Amino acid sequence: MRAALQESGDPGGRVASPPVYEARGVTLRFGGVVALSEVDVAIRPDETLAVIGPNGAGKTSLLNTLSGFYRPQAGRLNLLGRNVTGSPTHALARLGVARTFQGAHLFQGLTVLDNILVGRHARMRYGILGAAAFYPFASREEVRHREAVEEIIEFLEIESIRHRLVGTLGYGLRKRVDLARALAMEPKVLLMDEPMAGMNLEEKEDLARFILDLREARKIPIVLVEHDMSVVMDLADRVVVLDFGRKIAEGPPADIQRNPDVISAYLGAGSS
Repeated sequence: MRAALQESGDPGGRVASPPVYEARGVTLRFGGVVALSEVDVAIRPDETLAVIGPNGAGKTSLLNTLSGFYRPQAGRLNLLGRNVTGSPTHALARLGVARTFQGAHLFQGLTVLDNILVGRHARMRYGILGAAAFYPFASREEVRHREAVEEIIEFLEIESIRHRLVGTLGYGLRKRVDLARALAMEPKVLLMDEPMAGMNLEEKEDLARFILDLREARKIPIVLVEHDMSVVMDLADRVVVLDFGRKIAEGPPADIQRNPDVISAYLGAGSS
């Protein structure tokens, strides 16, 4: 029994739920450079998994692989028990993989509302011709999409800027709009690449609160790549540590802080 509990990977001794998204033995190469080497990562329901490591460790490469931007040369990706290895980004988006970026890649000339509506595209059943041919049905669907967007706007407390052009907003608010657009996709798993980068302390605290609310209220599993260790320690349930494309440690935040391999990797970060 003890061995079975240990194999479950749950530090509290509970049997872990099947992963929502899983990478098994993923290897990614760019010519002679190995970005990821046989990496195993399992994202469980209702948890925040942080991925940390020195610069060049492979963190963003892992997120790019999970979101379909990169296709691994070896290994397997399973989403909700389905093999999605090699699936393109749009297919993974429809299956429920949403992503925010280190830099907020938004449409600067569109309003906040319109940017978030873009995230509903994967959930729309009608194109331009279908909307013209079946206008009453398309009109009702449009109402449903706008209701979903308004709920997200309220959740992220951006009601006052819904009609502002994104290009006129400060950096912290643009990052919040980026998160809103990802939530509009109704994700089964949310990938966040350094969401706190470039933010001041107040903006970090606000975003951290929203991330906690996502886990507690919406039960969305999150993969968080983040350099700010105080954020990782406060938000993460588990931490995976990469170094030179290899996974060198995994466990609860408190254990990771004391792990000698992790300490060595960070002390040697200047060489990576």
